[in-house]
Amino acid sequence: METTFVVHVEDQPGVLTRVASLVRRRGFNIESLTVGHTETPGVSRMTIVLDVDEAAIARIEANLYKLVNVIRVDNVTPRPSVFRDLAMIKVAATAESRGAIMQLVDVFRARVVDVSPDSLIIEITGTEDKIDGLVEMLKQYGVLEMARTGRVAMSRGADAGQRARTDIGDDDGEVALDGNVSYSV
Repeated sequence: METTFVVHVEDQPGVLTRVASLVRRRGFNIESLTVGHTETPGVSRMTIVLDVDEAAIARIEANLYKLVNVIRVDNVTPRPSVFRDLAMIKVAATAESRGAIMQLVDVFRARVVDVSPDSLIIEITGTEDKIDGLVEMLKQYGVLEMARTGRVAMSRGADAGQRARTDIGDDDGEVALDGNVSYSV
């Protein structure tokens, strides 16, 4: 089952490596991984997509919380959420094919961000299926290069988070979580 975790972490060197290593050691393949800054200084947001069975989901979440720099872990898969991906696609474009390519761009609500004599760079944001659909349609013209961000996700509504660590910087080793639950690390 494809599962999407949103993990808030301290913005420190080595955190990405520790998270990826934890997943690798458990024998899971990362389908998609994106990392970026959040609205909170010093906190980064990771969106991790894994193909795991139901039993592994809780284990992965618990193991992520064991990592020192992890602040919050949310499995957004079962909740109403918005998932998006971004792609930039460089496609071969002759004078004869530009019109047809531009029509495809309009149909998929994408946009052209660069024009050169022999190619166009198209930017598209949407679901993975939408992007895959555009890429498939552009193959007939010649996809020269493509870069995709991977999935980003956000739960809908104001109260979307599950649990968050409140001990960042504590010396006692106890991890207090919202909801009066605590784990020892």
